[in-house]
Amino acid sequence: MMDSFEKIPVKIFPNVTEGSKLVAQEIAQLIREKAARNEPCVLGMATGNTPVLLYKELVRMHREEGLSFKNVITFNLDEYYPIDKNAYQSYWSFMHRHLFNHIDIDPNNLYIPDGTWPKESIKKHCAAYEQKLVDLGGVDLQLLGIGLNGHIGFNEPGSGQFSKTRLVNLDNTTRIANTYEFENISKVPRLALTMGISNIMQAKRILLMAWGQKASIVARSVEGDVTEQVPASILQQHPDCTFIIDEAASTELTRVKSPWLTGNCDWTPTLIKKAVISVALKLNKSVLSLTVNDYLENGLSDLLVEKGDAYEINLQVFYLLKNIITGWPAGKPNASLPDHPERCDIHPKRCLIFSPHPDDDIISMGGTLMRLHDQGNEVHVAYQTSGNIAVTDEFVTRFIDFAVGFEEMFGIDNQMSRRILEDARNYIANKQKDQQDTAEIRSIKGLIRRCEAKATCRYVGIADANCHFMNLPFYETGTVNKNPMGEVDIQLTMELLKQIKPHQVYCAGDLADPHGTHKVCLEVIFESLRRLKAAGESWITDCWVWLYKGAWQEWDISEIEMAIPMSPDQVMKKRFGIFIHQSQKDMVPFQGADSREFWQRAEDRNGHTAQLYAALGMTQYAAMEAFVRWHY
Repeated sequence: MMDSFEKIPVKIFPNVTEGSKLVAQEIAQLIREKAARNEPCVLGMATGNTPVLLYKELVRMHREEGLSFKNVITFNLDEYYPIDKNAYQSYWSFMHRHLFNHIDIDPNNLYIPDGTWPKESIKKHCAAYEQKLVDLGGVDLQLLGIGLNGHIGFNEPGSGQFSKTRLVNLDNTTRIANTYEFENISKVPRLALTMGISNIMQAKRILLMAWGQKASIVARSVEGDVTEQVPASILQQHPDCTFIIDEAASTELTRVKSPWLTGNCDWTPTLIKKAVISVALKLNKSVLSLTVNDYLENGLSDLLVEKGDAYEINLQVFYLLKNIITGWPAGKPNASLPDHPERCDIHPKRCLIFSPHPDDDIISMGGTLMRLHDQGNEVHVAYQTSGNIAVTDEFVTRFIDFAVGFEEMFGIDNQMSRRILEDARNYIANKQKDQQDTAEIRSIKGLIRRCEAKATCRYVGIADANCHFMNLPFYETGTVNKNPMGEVDIQLTMELLKQIKPHQVYCAGDLADPHGTHKVCLEVIFESLRRLKAAGESWITDCWVWLYKGAWQEWDISEIEMAIPMSPDQVMKKRFGIFIHQSQKDMVPFQGADSREFWQRAEDRNGHTAQLYAALGMTQYAAMEAFVRWHY
């Protein structure tokens, strides 16, 4: 049943995999129904990260369940312009790589806008593209993703609901968001071909998928007014459209963010905390200063009826907030603190921090990392991937040049390093736009990041022996696109966990990472811990898992279960630790949609978290790092 605040049906799934499977099942059913009637099935196809798992599931259904695509005709929404169809970033290449090369579809039934059309004849080609779609009876099922600014296809904000297939300028936010496909933003095309909103609206059925950090724009699209400034909101006028989203993309929907406004709810301590914090921040009041009228005027009358006195509720939430703030992330030794977020009866603790990239540890939890070490705990850091694609070519030649000079300075034969330097310079000088680095260059880039990570650990006080470089195989493709989690990734992680037997595991719950690495790294850890628990490993009952964020986003304050305050000096020390990662400073190859450097993002987010706690009536700190516990 559609929620009263939502003007488009929305189905929420626990994760991307389950959501993608449902969409795949609907597509498969439609294909089979059409085939049984000897009719073609016309599908409108989307690209980008959003449908990758969907296409993977369709390929699996073809191989394992006999799903045939012989009666399928596809029309893609869009394509970069200008771009050669064989370029790695082209949507022609994307569709063949992820779907068409692996199924039995007729190549003559594939229609994708051509990024090589002459500009002077684009209008004619676009008209012909639309006419072909009309001749085939229109789209039976249109797949969509959604941009952070609400675009569908490449219909950017301002696109009219009667717009047709055409050449468009890409919004800068779209280009920044799509840098994960390119080396840097300067190489992202400024133009694109796209089917218009009127073309999309003519589809018989529309499924829009949204995962992860799309929560805000999803809420605006399905709960807000219809406006051309949010193109996806126009889908409210379609007779058969459904949004398929995961839990992360649902967090701004009223039924999730403020369920007390949608009807009866179960007033658990967690929900009470969330409701009271929401009202306090909305009214710019501290928790203890909220009044009965504040509750009544902001949809919390049911809470008053059930729990009674407003001030007693205020006190309950105040202490819930106060008790999670601690300077002892591994627990305070020789203390009896029953409401402390961590156990105090085990000290020192063995702490294992998983860092998806070689700098996520210091960026996301650098202050906590230093506290863990300084308070006498045994701290290990496991770098899950090499991070080798996020190093510029200039850094490679700079460091090889240093090696040549170093050997020359000390009378060491440098013929080999000179050859490597010359080969690297020649390769880089002639490197094509989408060309993959050689294994040698990738190894050097990985070494650069490994040395930076080790230097950061030494800066914090962690010995080299406690730095673990895992180089999980799923990452080592040499390209932006990574493989799914594999069995070897899990086995390597299980071996490290069994070796260290940690009391605490910290890992990145920051799933807004645009290249998807954080998500795969987290899945590997979760699966490893589940298997170890099922295997009856004795130490795992004492192992608590804490999720951090910070490089790409921060926890909502109502979710936080442990908050580590930082002084101004600790903020500066963390900043200098981040600076050690020189290959990631000033110009980052894969910046994402945020133009700030990582140290700036971290400081702003940590500072903002501290300000929120202060606004709610807690002590004012310079910054705070936040964690949520994962139970398994």
